[in-house]
Parts: sequence; C-alpha cells; structure tokens
Amino acid sequence: MRVALISDLHFDVNHVDLATNLPQQAAYLRAQGVDLYLIAGDLTNHFRQSLAIAERLQTLLAPAQVRFIAGNHDMVHDVSYEQLETFPATTYLHNRFWDLPGTAWRVIGNNGWYDYEFADNLTGRNFRAWKNAFWVDSPIPQPMSDPERMDRVLTQVRQQLVAAQRAQKKVLLMTHFAPRREYIRYTHDDRFWNMANALMGSPRLGQLITDFRVPIVQFGHLHRHFWPQHFQATTYYNQTLGYHNRRINEWYHWDYLSEWRDRLRILDLH
Repeated sequence: MRVALISDLHFDVNHVDLATNLPQQAAYLRAQGVDLYLIAGDLTNHFRQSLAIAERLQTLLAPAQVRFIAGNHDMVHDVSYEQLETFPATTYLHNRFWDLPGTAWRVIGNNGWYDYEFADNLTGRNFRAWKNAFWVDSPIPQPMSDPERMDRVLTQVRQQLVAAQRAQKKVLLMTHFAPRREYIRYTHDDRFWNMANALMGSPRLGQLITDFRVPIVQFGHLHRHFWPQHFQATTYYNQTLGYHNRRINEWYHWDYLSEWRDRLRILDLH
C-alpha cells in the first residue's frame, strides 16, 4: 500500500483557497496511487474546520482513506478535551488504529502532548505561566497539568503498542509533538525559544518508541525541514509544511501546492 505523510498544513494561516486546493491535493494523490493519506495535525485553528477538511478529502479520495490527528492548533477552538479524546469521526485517528489491508502494518494515531522535559536545561522556570502568557496553546482547555496529560498519552500509546505486538503487526505511529531530543533546538541567545522547548513534546515518548522497536514514526509541530532520520530500530519522518505569510516564511516555494508536493512523503508498505 502507498501511504502519504504530511503535517502542519495550516490552511487558515496560509490563506488557502480550499475549494481549489483540496481537489488539487486529491488529484495529485490519486495520480501517485496513494491508498492512505495521513495528516499529523495542525490543519487549522478550529477543530470543526480541520475535521471538515479531512472529511472533504475523504470524499474526494475514496476509496483511498484519509486519517488525521489533532495538533495543538486544531485544539484551540471548537472542541473540549473530552471531545478530543472520544470524537467519533472515522477520519480522526487519536487513540485508535487502522490496519492496512493486505499488509502486516498497523497505523496507530495519538495526538500527543508535552511535559516540559525538553527544557530540562532550564531550572526554576514556571513553564505553565509562560505558556499561558505567550503561547498559542493558552486557551486550550484541559482538566489536568501538562505533565499529567503527557502521562495519559504514554499510557494510551503503550496500550496500543502492546496490542499491536500481540497481533504481530508492524507499526507506523502518527503523533503531532516531537518525540526525540535530537529535533530540539537549544540556543545560548534566544531565551524565548529555550522556554518554548518545554512545549515541543516529550523524550519519554521517544523512549517508549525505542522500547517497542516501532519501525516508523510520523510527527509534526516543528516547522523545520528534516530529512528522515534513523534512531535505533525506528525511522522518523517530520513532513511539516508550516507558514508562509507577511511575518514568517518557512517555505522553499512561493505557492502552496508546490510546497505541499515538496513536503509530502510517500511510502510503500508491504
């Protein structure tokens, strides 16, 4: 099966004409023979809009399948924590899995979260207060602390990996936040970014991935252009598209469709 990976599409921030772009994406994916399109979060800043986009892509691509998880931006509006955990849409893969027909592969989705451990080079800092003052995540409701939320993520992922192991499935794990320290940018002169590292993800997820020898991990959140990287038994893919606007340009191309094609990663899984 052919699986296409992407994340951080940010349709709204990038002012994308959905009526034009979504059929263009679908046409390109069909031309490439893609059977499954995986979007690792941050479609828009509104969960209902992100869901509607995934559902529209599913209609355009059928019988191929579309699955997405929520990134932090998708969580800002129109959804509660409880809804994020249980939303029933088929295209939404958080804490669920999908077995690729005719293969030994299972795709496991989990939105993920963070626990401040990527900022352990800083001491005595109130990361929660900093987040509430400066970060886009501040309006996101949750009934627990960030480290406690990450604990729940780890429990969910572990349970899914144990089940996949028992079913003798090879796993592609899709999550939004960073799972390894190698992707984190530490600096001596950018205090803002060193604080933001607290909200990038958790090295504990990377350790869990290593413990279970997960073959493939797809994640997003970091708006940088990484090549696939191999750590222990795992290949990591970060296929973020990112921002192109008056303040920030993270693209190599000037138009959205060209950047999307360039960032898209297609895998053949047997």
